[in-house]
Amino acid sequence: MAISVRPYTLADFHDLVRIQSECFPPPFPSELWWSQEQIASHVALFPVGALCAIDGQAIVGSATCNRIQFEMDHAGHNWSEAADNGYIRNYNPMGDTLYGIDIGVRPAWRGRGVARALYEARFELVRSLGLKRFLAGSRMSGYHKHINMTPEQYAEEVVAGRIIDPVVTPQLKAGLRPLKVVREYLPDEEARNCALLMEWKP
Repeated sequence: MAISVRPYTLADFHDLVRIQSECFPPPFPSELWWSQEQIASHVALFPVGALCAIDGQAIVGSATCNRIQFEMDHAGHNWSEAADNGYIRNYNPMGDTLYGIDIGVRPAWRGRGVARALYEARFELVRSLGLKRFLAGSRMSGYHKHINMTPEQYAEEVVAGRIIDPVVTPQLKAGLRPLKVVREYLPDEEARNCALLMEWKP
């Protein structure tokens, strides 16, 4: 059955948390999984940016965005700043950037085009809103296996295809291009708190 994408609602809360618990198990901090209050804020402030992927009747992936005004000379931001600690109360209806604050696909559905469908929905949102870009800080989730490298060296190896990163590599395949490494982006043991800032432009 084809994967479809629709906005999620507060009624989807338990399915959304299940996705996060499966996608971000320990050592990822569970307190960073969505709360009911955060989901309610997404739905109220930017409902078209709150997306879930459906296979039949099952919610198998989700992706949440914020609309912000982004200046490239502030590329050293962190996730909390871009996402307002997950509440997106900094949503800017005049912002020029669609910022991806999370994406997850249930492990049993990976490799079936779910992430691709969610990214295509995000790219279509950029086009329909007339925005300049889609932007996201991609977790370098395989970095903990390469402690002999700086985060910049690790990112370079992943971009070159010499290392496969579970998060960054699929995003490169989805059409995002790397901009720079951001340190202390998010408390994340696997990524050693680092992310690779990624961009897509229409």
